[in-house]
Amino acid sequence: MTECNTRRIEFSSLKRKKVQADFDGGHITSDAGAVLLREVDRRIGLIEAITGCIPDPREAERIVHDQRTLLAQRVFGIALGYEDLNDHQTLRDDPLFQTLTERGIDDQSPLGSPSTLCRLENRITRKTLVQIADVFVEQFIASHRCPPAELILDFDATDDPVHGNQVGRFFHGYYDHYCFLPLYVFCGDQLLVAYLRPSDIDAAKHSRAILRLLVKRFRQVWPKVKILLRADSGFCRWKLMRWCDRHDVYYVLGLARNAVLERLADEYAREAQRRFDETNQKQRLFAEVHYAAQTWDRPRRVIVKAEHLAQGPNTRFIVTNLPDDPQTVYDDLYCARGEMENRIKEQQLDLFADRTSCHEFLPNQFRLLLSAAAYVLVDTLRRIGLKQTELENAQAGTIRLKLLKIGGRLCHSVRRIVLHLAGGYPLQNLFRQIVARLAAAEPPHLVFR
Repeated sequence: MTECNTRRIEFSSLKRKKVQADFDGGHITSDAGAVLLREVDRRIGLIEAITGCIPDPREAERIVHDQRTLLAQRVFGIALGYEDLNDHQTLRDDPLFQTLTERGIDDQSPLGSPSTLCRLENRITRKTLVQIADVFVEQFIASHRCPPAELILDFDATDDPVHGNQVGRFFHGYYDHYCFLPLYVFCGDQLLVAYLRPSDIDAAKHSRAILRLLVKRFRQVWPKVKILLRADSGFCRWKLMRWCDRHDVYYVLGLARNAVLERLADEYAREAQRRFDETNQKQRLFAEVHYAAQTWDRPRRVIVKAEHLAQGPNTRFIVTNLPDDPQTVYDDLYCARGEMENRIKEQQLDLFADRTSCHEFLPNQFRLLLSAAAYVLVDTLRRIGLKQTELENAQAGTIRLKLLKIGGRLCHSVRRIVLHLAGGYPLQNLFRQIVARLAAAEPPHLVFR
């Protein structure tokens, strides 16, 4: 006679067949695709590199959960959609998570608890955060097999709403709520900097220092690389532009309109309106003027986009030291800046970079970097495994849904761990292709200073 370990759950029958359920399925997971991220991390050594940045003051003979395992728990958890420390109260018993962290499966010894993970967050120092930030730059450098001809560095700030009395929170008038004001730097889709700041500052605060560090490091490894800074009007500061002019760095920056600029652009705006009145079609004219605000050290080249729509004039300005054609600079370079906002949305919405609910400021910066680490893993999967596939431009949330959230049954013995993935999974061929690409990809050579 069959013995049942748990009481069956009865559902409405299907015709003459009973529909029942129980909890005797064994080790079944909905995150079986996470083994792809494990392969990515083994290839680039990201979690290992971050672990090396964090001193461990604990007494070795009393350590139950080593530091690398705790970091892997958090980073893989974020990538898989588990934003809270409380989620790990259950995940610590998951044999798949035990596999992902490289610790190995042990039914009698769970992974770190939420309180253990919290203690890790709260012993991070400022020096450690700087070293972890270096890891992302070195990962970016190592991802290039050949020296790039050009690097376009996108700088942008965003709001990170807070809902408690966290250290460093302030009310921001533009966003109309209490928040932090993190600064992000991307090069294409690759993340370089995720820097948490209080919101009672100028949006460009510390951007010149960060740019200086990035340029110095890139030119150490790629002396001939052309570097371009791209950002909106919040970063149009004369000291930043002067530094770029003196160090052979190009820039394309938004410039907020004012009465002087509108007067300089008046003839082009009137011409665009005249053409619109004749054709009843949108008109765009591009021109350049030389302009200096009272605080600037000298006049600079300003590109004018004089546009007239059915709704009225839409004149825009950018300042640049590039010699290229005005329309080319505006359309092909500056407008492409908007793609960075999609990367920030991935960080905030898909990878929970705004989950900065610790009381102290440094643990919140660490959480932002953990989210950044999750982004690097997902982006590397996209860049290497999904190139020229239907998902090559997919965002992190889509990649998680289609490739990581796969049902499977995990079986393990002394010699092997086997994941039996869902037979009805619709992207089996793509999954196999990704694994083959990751296996064939040459691991990067990381050199930390």
